[in-house]
Amino acid sequence: MASGKGAKKKPSTGKKTGNGAQTAAGGEKPQQQKEISKPKYARELARLQVELVKMQEWIKHKELRVVVIFEGRDAAGKGGTIKRITKPLNPRICRVVALPAPTEREKGQWYFQRYVTHLPTKGEMVIFDRSWYNRTGVERVMGFCSDEEYTEFPRSCPEFERMLVRSGIQLIKYWFSVSDAEQERRFQRRLADPTKRWKLSPMDLESRKRWVEYSKAKDDMFAHTDIKQAPWYVVRSDVKKHARLNCISHLLSQIAYRDLTPDRIELEARPAQENYARPPIENQNFVPEVHQEF
Repeated sequence: MASGKGAKKKPSTGKKTGNGAQTAAGGEKPQQQKEISKPKYARELARLQVELVKMQEWIKHKELRVVVIFEGRDAAGKGGTIKRITKPLNPRICRVVALPAPTEREKGQWYFQRYVTHLPTKGEMVIFDRSWYNRTGVERVMGFCSDEEYTEFPRSCPEFERMLVRSGIQLIKYWFSVSDAEQERRFQRRLADPTKRWKLSPMDLESRKRWVEYSKAKDDMFAHTDIKQAPWYVVRSDVKKHARLNCISHLLSQIAYRDLTPDRIELEARPAQENYARPPIENQNFVPEVHQEF
C-alpha cells in the first residue's frame, strides 16, 4: 500500500513556522504540549519502524536515490531521530554522513565538493547529520567563512540543489526547531550525565551564548533556500518523542512506497549433523562471565 498521503502538503516555513512567536531574548516560544505516554510511544515507533523497512525495500527495488538533511540547533534532537530511523534499516542501503571539520585540502576545494562524494547511488538513502548548510550556520556565526563565501552560498546552494533534483535525487530537508528554554534544559542535563557530557563541545558552549545570531542566520537561510524543488520542513522538537514520531511519519509520506515484504517462509527440518567432533573447549579463549544470573 502506498504511504504517500498528504506528501505534497507541507507546513509553511520561514518566519511563521521556523521561528514561532519570538521571546524577548530572540528565542523560540516554548511549546506547551502533553507528552505521549511511553507505552503508546513505543507501540507507534515500532509500527513506524516496520514501515521504514518497507520503504527501504522499495528504495532498493526501484533503485531510488534519496538524500535526507537534518539541520537545527545543538541539542534540538536530530541525532536521536536519526538513530530511531536507522535502527531497523540495512546500513548498506541507508547510510548516515556526519562529516568532521574540513581539512586544509578540503578548504581549498569547491565548497560542495566534499559532500558530493557522499551522495547516494541507485537504491540508497543517505542521511546527512548536518550538511552543506554548515556555511549558513556555524561557519557564519562563528566566523569560519569570509563574507564573500557567505554571500556566494545563497546564490549557489539553490542551483546546486535544483541540479541534484534534476539528476533524479529526491532531496528532503528537515529543520529541528527547539526553544531556548528547552535547549538550556538539555544542556544542563548533559552536564549532569557522564555518558552525554561529551556532547557539549566548546563549539556547543559558544553557540549557547549566540542564540540571536543563530536565529538571524537561520531566518536568512530559509529566505534563500526554501525552494519549491527542495523545501524546508520544520519539526517542532521541544518534546523529543513527538518530534521523532512526526518526522518519521512525514519522511514515510514523502516516498510513495509499496509493501514488498516477502511471504512467510517455512523452514525445513535441519539435517542431522554427523561426523563432527568439537575441538576441546579448553583450547578456546572465553570472555570472563562477570555478569551472570543470581
